[in-house]
Amino acid sequence: MPVSAAQPPPTQAANARPEEVWIDATAGVAGDMLLGALIDAGAGLPVVQAAVDAVIPGTVRLSQATVRRAGLRATKVAVEPLAEDHPHRTWRTIKDLIAEAGLPAPVRDRALAVFGRLAGAEARVHGVQVDEVHFHEVGAWDSIADVVGVCAALHDLGVGRLTASPVALGSGRVRAAHGDIPVPVPAVLELSAGWQVLSGGEGELATPTGMALVTALAERCGTLPAMNVQRTGMGAGTKDTPGRANVVRIVLGTPLPAAPDSSREATDVVLEANIDDLDPRLWPGVLTALLADGASDAWLVPILMKKGRPAHTLRVLAPSAQVAVVRERMFRETSTIGVREWAVHKTALERTWVPVAVLGEGTVPVKVAHRGGIIVQATPEFEDVAALASAHGLPVISVLDAADAAAAAQGLVPGAALPSDTA
Repeated sequence: MPVSAAQPPPTQAANARPEEVWIDATAGVAGDMLLGALIDAGAGLPVVQAAVDAVIPGTVRLSQATVRRAGLRATKVAVEPLAEDHPHRTWRTIKDLIAEAGLPAPVRDRALAVFGRLAGAEARVHGVQVDEVHFHEVGAWDSIADVVGVCAALHDLGVGRLTASPVALGSGRVRAAHGDIPVPVPAVLELSAGWQVLSGGEGELATPTGMALVTALAERCGTLPAMNVQRTGMGAGTKDTPGRANVVRIVLGTPLPAAPDSSREATDVVLEANIDDLDPRLWPGVLTALLADGASDAWLVPILMKKGRPAHTLRVLAPSAQVAVVRERMFRETSTIGVREWAVHKTALERTWVPVAVLGEGTVPVKVAHRGGIIVQATPEFEDVAALASAHGLPVISVLDAADAAAAAQGLVPGAALPSDTA
C-alpha cells in the first residue's frame, strides 16, 4: 500500500549534476522499475510526461506513488491508458514516432538504441525481418512510455555514463502473447548476450524492456564503480514478494580520479585446446559464447597437426573467477577432450570513455587508454558506431570516420596529454 516517507534536505553535493549512474539490477529489472528509480532520484515527472506525450500524444498518463517492497521504501510509477485502442506497432512505426517527436538528441538517440536492440532480439526469436517485428507486449504503449521516459529522465538528471550490475532473470514459466513460455523468456535471453546474469529467484524478474534498457544504455557490467555518491533512487516493481525486495536501485555521482600509477597488474588464466574435427561454421558462435561467459578474449590459431591434418588451437584468456565457467563452455561447445591451463600476469592500461558528438546525430563513446597522463590509444566503440549508423540510415564507415575526426578534434590522439576533465 502507498506510504509516505520524509526525505532529508539535499546537500550541496547532492544538488550537483551527476556524471555517472550505476544500476543495481540484482533483483531484476523492468522499464517501470528503472523509471521509478530515476524519478525517486530527482528526475522530474512533468519532464518525463512531456517526452512521452511528444511520441504518443494523449495516450498515457504517468503517476508516482511511494510504496514498500519487503520493507524498503521505493517509488512506483504507474502508466495509465487514456485511450481504448492501443494497436501493436512495428519497429519501423516506433522508429518514425521517436525520430519525428522533436525530442532532445540524447533522448531520441538513447530511445532509438533501446528499441533497436529490442527489435533485433524479437526478430531473431520469431524469425522475421527487423523492420517487420510486431512488438506485442514489448512494443505496447506502456513500454514506449517506459523507454522514452527512462531516456528523458536520464537527460533531465544530466547523466552521461551508465554502468550496471549483473541482472537477475528469474526462473519458471510465464504466460505471454504466444502462449506458455519458459523464464527467462526468449527475448530476454537474446538481449543477455555479452552480459552477466543470474537466476535470482522464481518468476519473471527481468522483462525484455528492462533488459534492453540496461544492455543498450550501460557501457559495462560490474560492481559499483568508485565514485563520489550524490544521490540514490529506488524503483518498485508491481509485486511485493516476501523476503525479496522487488526493486531496482540506482546510484548517481561523479567518478573518482584515476590512481597516479596508470598501469595495473592482474593474474589471469589462459585455457587452450587443439581441435581438428569441429565444423568450422560453429567457431563464431563458440567465440561469442566464451566472451559472454566472462572471458577477456578468445581467439583461434591455425595449426597443422599429426598426419598433416589442418586444425585450430582455441585459446581463451579469462579472469581466475571465470575459469570454471569458461572451461565448461569449451567442453560443451567444442569436440575437445582436454583443456590446458596456465596462469599469466597481465598489465593493463587505465582507460576511460569520452563521448564525442558525431554528425549532429548523436554521441559515440571513445575508449581512451592512457599511461602516466599520456594517451596511448583512442578508439571509438564500434558497436555504438554501428548502432548510430543503423539508427540514422548512414554508412558505418562514414560514422566511424566522423567519430575518429571528432575524437581528434577533442585532442583524443595518441601522444597527447589526457584532458584534465577526463582524468
